[in-house]
Amino acid sequence: MLKETNEGFLINLKISPNASKNEIIKTDEGLLKIKITARPVDGKANKALIEFLSKSLKVPKTSIEILKGHTGKEKTLLIHSKNIEVIEKLKSFVN
Repeated sequence: MLKETNEGFLINLKISPNASKNEIIKTDEGLLKIKITARPVDGKANKALIEFLSKSLKVPKTSIEILKGHTGKEKTLLIHSKNIEVIEKLKSFVN
């Protein structure tokens, strides 16, 4: 789910750590799922998630903030950007 706020965009997603490769997929339930190769130890998966999204969206890592789900698989992220290109990429991931 993607929701616009005054600060940027909120996105709800599921993370699958310890995967064979980093990739973004859409689940049957309509959720965004991101597979990350990093293991869920000492915040490594969260760090890898932010790095992967940063490269995929072409935004600085500091523009991506985990609001909920620091220790779980379901997360809510805030993408601090109003850039049209970033918005279109986010929409293409979700739709």
